[in-house]
Amino acid sequence: MQQIASRKAFVPLMLLFISMCIWQEAGACTNFLATRGATKDGSTFITYAADSHGLYGDLVFYRVADHAVGETITLREGSKVMCEVAQVGHTFNVVGYINEHQVAIGESTFDGRPELAGVDGLNYVTMFHLALQRATTAREAIRIMAELMDTHGYRSTGESFSICDPNEVWIMEVIGKGRPEYDTIKGKAVLKKGYKNFKEGAVWVARRVPEGYVTGHANQARITTFPQMRKESFRSIDSRNMKYLVRPEVECVYSADVISLARLRGYFDGKDEDFSFADAYCPLTFVGMRGCDARVYAMFADLKEGIREQYADYALGRNPQNRLPLWIKPDRKIDVHDVMNIMRNHYENTPLDMTHDIGAGPFGSPYRWRPMHYTVDGKTYMHERPISTQQTGFCAIAQCRGWLPNDIGGMLWFGVDDTYSTVFSPLYCNQTVIPECFRQGNGSLTEYSETAAFWLFNRVANYAYSRYGDMIKDIQQAQDELETGFIKEVAEHDKLLLNAHPDQRATLNDDFATRMADRMMRRWKQLDQFLLMRYMDGTVRRLNNDGSLDRHHFDLPGYPEWFNRKIVDDQGDKNLEHEVGKEPTIF
Repeated sequence: MQQIASRKAFVPLMLLFISMCIWQEAGACTNFLATRGATKDGSTFITYAADSHGLYGDLVFYRVADHAVGETITLREGSKVMCEVAQVGHTFNVVGYINEHQVAIGESTFDGRPELAGVDGLNYVTMFHLALQRATTAREAIRIMAELMDTHGYRSTGESFSICDPNEVWIMEVIGKGRPEYDTIKGKAVLKKGYKNFKEGAVWVARRVPEGYVTGHANQARITTFPQMRKESFRSIDSRNMKYLVRPEVECVYSADVISLARLRGYFDGKDEDFSFADAYCPLTFVGMRGCDARVYAMFADLKEGIREQYADYALGRNPQNRLPLWIKPDRKIDVHDVMNIMRNHYENTPLDMTHDIGAGPFGSPYRWRPMHYTVDGKTYMHERPISTQQTGFCAIAQCRGWLPNDIGGMLWFGVDDTYSTVFSPLYCNQTVIPECFRQGNGSLTEYSETAAFWLFNRVANYAYSRYGDMIKDIQQAQDELETGFIKEVAEHDKLLLNAHPDQRATLNDDFATRMADRMMRRWKQLDQFLLMRYMDGTVRRLNNDGSLDRHHFDLPGYPEWFNRKIVDDQGDKNLEHEVGKEPTIF
């Protein structure tokens, strides 16, 4: 590995954390991407739901900083130094997954070819956080990540990245190159033909999402064939010289060896123009369709007529030839509330709807406890894997508003735990204080904190799972009350910011985000108590006209008729009521 500099900077706590924890735990993610032309107000959006039983929901933060010449960042896993990265002179403010220039990045992991997983260099989380600290546009973020991989190597499996700024939205897919291959000749390892000039790192493709379109990715590579440049231009897109990318007419860029590596490894032997990144590096499987791309299907089905029927067989894992398109033009334009709701999906009104089979239980729960795969009579089955799932650590929605100054335009709507029952709280990209309920260090997976949003939202959601069909209605009422209010207050706060001196905006945003988060926490604590009192011990206490609990009246709704019938089918006449002395025969 190249020696970059002798002077070492202290590694920020978060860089150590993401190198050691999130890389291993946050692989199962879901992203939605929307261009300006697909939204009501001209915003661009990316979402990032990080779904892992081993992930604690809090908010990454990097403060704007200047750095001395020669500083490096030392990245470690335990005591092992993975690589040293040259620091830049100035790094930007980063609130979660958006920086002060309204550049936002999210990701979802696809394993792809296991032999290509790298063992040295940068992992994907460290890489995109470094890009957020350094990039002023989406294209610049792509260049930075390409250069980092080229210089330091890449040690993750396959990754799909969502990258946006106020003007453009890109999807970038990356996978490692693996190690060179050897033959054994006369007892000695001899490099296989074609590996003489092999350099470890990654191959990748990045495509700009067309204006007016939306896309998504969810743990399955999505880019198949892609526009390729003329042969005489090929060298200009090598990751060591990305000047080609700045041309506005360029809407696809890729590593110079993305096709040649596939040929060398034996993944592809056709014509260059027929090359498909996804087919070469992450071939479709049943799980890739049913457990991964089906989530993108659910997004598309809500936004475009005919998708639900046309691609149902693909989402069910039955017809890989009927592959989902990379992107669609939605039938209607969407806003931030729509984007929140896109991330709240359990395949409702599709053939994969999770609320109608026996697994939903008596109260229509759209959740299935893990493991996702199970075996009965020697056959392997799987539960559905929806967008909204119980094990989510956090979900971030980046909103970039190009008609406003960057410190006003860049928003991060942040929620923890299950997206269906979370609340997305607003933050601005230039703020310098993270609300206490989202602050790193406030609680952990093994340390309960009364002031951590993660634990409060888990309390409410886990109680609701016990009588889901009833309790979710109360949760949604509080959720809508807060989010509708936040959206209105953001509009008012924007006006205040436009009239304020630019030097005051960060402080105003700190105060605003804290007030909104505190309001959310107060309301959710009230909801927590309300649900306990209303649904205690299987009762459903009635409400007064003002919405308060009726002290004297409650219902005992029991189980729905269909579930009682299942009990009878299972138990026969064992529980049948009868006259004394005329007991039924029990077998």
